[in-house]
Amino acid sequence: MAHPGAAAGPPAQRRGEDHVADRVHRRIAARAAADALAPAWQDRPDRPPRPKVAALITHGRVRLTLHLELPFPSDVAHWARAAREAACARVTELTGTPVAAADVVVDRLHPAAAR
Repeated sequence: MAHPGAAAGPPAQRRGEDHVADRVHRRIAARAAADALAPAWQDRPDRPPRPKVAALITHGRVRLTLHLELPFPSDVAHWARAAREAACARVTELTGTPVAAADVVVDRLHPAAAR
């Protein structure tokens, strides 16, 4: 029984193909999103939480789901869009895998500390 994600066909037909694991796509996207969100957290005393990413590769394309925690108050739509665009661009740039879709879920808003 072949493991999930294994290419079909005999090895002679698969020679020269590159396969990038789902976890590589997840890590690249999470790092890119974290880098894009860093300015939103720069004036905050709390440490920014790392984005969590799910990646599903089908038919040579990847679908990403980014789970973010954002500071509040802030422009939530702007930061969600920035994280999504950065993740898509970096995944495509570093892996060569086109991104079919990228969904963003804001799981939590972190309110500013009371002064």
